Amino acid sequence: MKSHVSERIKIPLGLWAGIRDLGIATHEVARKAGLPLSIVNEPIVNTAQYFAIWQAYSDLIGDTAKGITLLATAFETAKYPPTVLATYHARDYRDALNRMARYKQLCPPENLRITEEGELCAIELEWLHNEQSGPPMLVGITLACLLELGRRGTGQPLTARLVEFSQAMGDTQTLEAYFGCPVRMGTPYNRLTLHRSDLDRPFVSYNEELLEVLTPVLDQSLDEQQSSRSFTETVKWIMKRSLTGGRPDIQTAAKEMGLSNRTLQRRLADENMSFKQVLTQARHEQALAYLADPSLDIKEVAFLIGYEDQNSFYRAFRLWEGDTPSNWRVKQELWRNRLVTE
Repeated sequence: MKSHVSERIKIPLGLWAGIRDLGIATHEVARKAGLPLSIVNEPIVNTAQYFAIWQAYSDLIGDTAKGITLLATAFETAKYPPTVLATYHARDYRDALNRMARYKQLCPPENLRITEEGELCAIELEWLHNEQSGPPMLVGITLACLLELGRRGTGQPLTARLVEFSQAMGDTQTLEAYFGCPVRMGTPYNRLTLHRSDLDRPFVSYNEELLEVLTPVLDQSLDEQQSSRSFTETVKWIMKRSLTGGRPDIQTAAKEMGLSNRTLQRRLADENMSFKQVLTQARHEQALAYLADPSLDIKEVAFLIGYEDQNSFYRAFRLWEGDTPSNWRVKQELWRNRLVTE
């Protein structure tokens, strides 16, 4: 069994407060998650603990959709950490979303990719550095809070254009009533699509003085974190973002990083790596992440990590894990079920 990459994740105080406001005792969440009761007072947890907390809340609340809408609206803005608080005092919705995507890098394990095109703005949730996607509840809360950000900031009852989830999320009607748009499940993405015109709406909560204090501190923290990440990890992250349906080449990575092909190769060599090795690692790690999602079949996984045919993916996976993708998935499911019953 390969070990999962662990991240240090800060839990906002508002999470526990919001759960209590919904009538759920925090110690019940800890017990359901199989974690010590002291976890409620721990400001930092690892990825496995973080996911377990969200899954426990989901199990206790019952329907995932209900849990998403209730908690998203129960969060008190004042209890958000500085990385999120800064977004609520942005100049407009676009500024807030860009700040959210930028400073989200300080709070793994999720990452946001924003794309504006035509009349639409799509915000896609991605997972960083771990071999499985987060619990459906966490996915739903993340996208709901992005819309909630716009509603609270502008003071207007904004609606989305479309919401897509890769997993089942409970009652569809509940979610469509909250987002104000169609909600699709079983898609390849976790994505919130907004009306691009809403991004120009000014925030009534705009606070220039507060931003002048928060922005330099957050930018410095982000710069320090990014400089501590190895060059290889940065290239790998870019490759993971570029895998779907194709084989990203060195030109792709070099262009995104603002480097020449030669410089990128040299800096990888300085860390005893080659571009081919980084690409292989990116595919391997993403394959494990996608296979952990039972809604994706093997053919889809092969496509998502850039293989043109399923047989090529099978051969590569045997080299990585010494087993077929199907057998690996079954073993993982048995392992997770055993953890639940222990």
